[in-house]
Amino acid sequence: MANRGLSILLVVFAINYMDRQLLAIFAEPIKRDLGLSDTQVAVLYGVSFALFYAFIGLPIARLADRSNRARIITWSLVLFSAMTGLCGLAGNFWHLLLARIGVGIGESGTGPASHSLIADLYPPGRRSTAMAFFSLGPHLGIVLAFFIGGSLAEILGWRHVFLIAASAGIALAAAAKLLLKEPPRTGGPEVVAPWEACRALWRHRTLRHLFAGASVITAADYALLGWLPAYLIRSHGLTLGETGAVLALVVGVGGGIGTVISGLLADHLGRRDPAWRLRVVAIAWIISAPLWLIVFSKQSDVLMYSALVLAGSMIAFHMGPTFATVQSLVAPNARAFAASLLLLIANLAGLGLGPLIVGILSDAGHDRFGTDSLRVALLIIPPLYAWSAYHYFAATRTPSLGMELKIPKRLRAHFR
Repeated sequence: MANRGLSILLVVFAINYMDRQLLAIFAEPIKRDLGLSDTQVAVLYGVSFALFYAFIGLPIARLADRSNRARIITWSLVLFSAMTGLCGLAGNFWHLLLARIGVGIGESGTGPASHSLIADLYPPGRRSTAMAFFSLGPHLGIVLAFFIGGSLAEILGWRHVFLIAASAGIALAAAAKLLLKEPPRTGGPEVVAPWEACRALWRHRTLRHLFAGASVITAADYALLGWLPAYLIRSHGLTLGETGAVLALVVGVGGGIGTVISGLLADHLGRRDPAWRLRVVAIAWIISAPLWLIVFSKQSDVLMYSALVLAGSMIAFHMGPTFATVQSLVAPNARAFAASLLLLIANLAGLGLGPLIVGILSDAGHDRFGTDSLRVALLIIPPLYAWSAYHYFAATRTPSLGMELKIPKRLRAHFR
């Protein structure tokens, strides 16, 4: 049951990510067809999606902590698939904005409930690996969006690809309704009050740094995923299909391998010292920062693509260890809420601001740098990796990653 449930959640996550990333690979044709600026594209990709994805996710997560999580995931899949189809029918910026808001609302119901389900399907010693396998979803979604979506768009146009993606999501929802089952919960029936959970999470030093580090790296990663296609098209002269193929291979396949490795490493090294579950992430960020600097500097194509392959393989190194650590520190009756709070903070700061800041900087520098303005704007990425590395290192410098840290007695039941 565990492996079947995890496999279904993986595919749901993949479709989820495919739908949100289609806008990234189609940024250039959508910008041309609808007459948009880089800032407007960033609002569609990040802010409009992130605000509703984050805030609607909290009440849905509260519902998931006390009701049928499998049903919530299935109906959320139906909603965001339908909204993806409406993206393909948009006639202007405002139509597309409303559709993207709908996608964000729908997708907000899948993540926290999935995290909570996985935590009940697997014991703590296997959670980083399970979460890393689940975190292959974005990489599969990137392959579907960038490679298949980009290739189909050159033949059918971007609008038809949105409609095809919506149909795939509805079909998956029908399968999930039959195959995805609700596992028994491993905790008590009582659900922690939201304000008490927030207070306890804030007082836990490891979680404070973990949330901060995840937020900063989310800003960097979504800026990368949102603007790498446009960067390769503008600065390196690739076609839409070529861009999709390159990023599907580098971020989809290579990044997926890196995500699995991070989970295996975190579980293996974490058995001897829990700090290594997060330390492996910090080390990966220290290595990645100079690699991204090479990618966005005026280097030869050979050096640029070599750095892109290496950096792309570590782009999601944090997902498995981060999700698993949060689920291991928080009691079962608050897991979905804690996951939703992590996604709220990370997506508001990351998805909401990362792509937007790059878009604003690109527009501001257009008169001076021309088509090179996007490349210059993306140079903010390496410092973000270094900043996130600091928080992941700091999260390990606690008395113990698994012990209560100055939590009031009435709240201690919510933490391991």
